[in-house]
Amino acid sequence: MNSGSVAADADPAGLALADAVSRLRRAMRRAARASGGGGELPGGLSVAQLEFLSCLAENPAARPGQVARLLRLAPSSVATLVNSMLRAGLVVRSGGVDDRRTAALDLTRPGQAVVAEWQTVNARILAATLSAASRRSLSAALPAVRELTGAVDELADEKPGDASPNAG
Repeated sequence: MNSGSVAADADPAGLALADAVSRLRRAMRRAARASGGGGELPGGLSVAQLEFLSCLAENPAARPGQVARLLRLAPSSVATLVNSMLRAGLVVRSGGVDDRRTAALDLTRPGQAVVAEWQTVNARILAATLSAASRRSLSAALPAVRELTGAVDELADEKPGDASPNAG
């Protein structure tokens, strides 16, 4: 399927969901900045840095190349993130003395605290903005949201040309 036919062939509900998710991500970032002192995110970090730390929280002892694949970033971008998070004391690197690409990365206690703060900020934003009925509806939809997240992650992990028209 070429990219020109995607929008024409797309399911209207899928387009609406994609739009809602995109808007939610932007709104959550804006609200998180607004909740911090001076418009800062937890730890004074950028969204990219917080996503990097969150990825390490979900994937302990990940190698830099693995993190690059998971976040779909260039290895040089991950190296920059690693170095800045090492300097900030939020990440520790073990192994890989001769080859930094083979090093394992983990969060330090302060790094874990920043991730926990990021999660708490996001949870507080949702709790403060949703009615009880909406919270119940979204809670009931969590299995579908988790399934969607897993499917999108798998799609992101596919190498170009891996997807087959018969894959379901």
